[in-house]
Amino acid sequence: QVQLVESGGGLVQAGGSLKLSCAASGSIFSTITMGWYRQAPGKQREMVAVITSGGSETYADSVKGRFTISRDSAKNTMYLQMNNLKPEDTAVYYCRAIIRSYLERWGQGTLVTVSS
Repeated sequence: QVQLVESGGGLVQAGGSLKLSCAASGSIFSTITMGWYRQAPGKQREMVAVITSGGSETYADSVKGRFTISRDSAKNTMYLQMNNLKPEDTAVYYCRAIIRSYLERWGQGTLVTVSS
């Protein structure tokens, strides 16, 4: 079983930075693809960034050049460094573990609020 716990959300002014963390339990962290997703009020959940077990990164166009996804297998933790935040980045951010094509886990989410 993989359990995920996000942290690091909060209130920040536009142009500021935050770093989110996703701590994973279990021994398979280093072998699975992980990702960050977000859901703004009234909108569908969307992919923000994904990182494979080999370290390949994919980003949504809206965050390219501002956000960086990373992972530390020694700590079973994934990160999302968010710079130059914009009010439209306001959302609940979730981490996702893709264990198999038919099996995934989600964290409980952490709220990021960017004020203008």
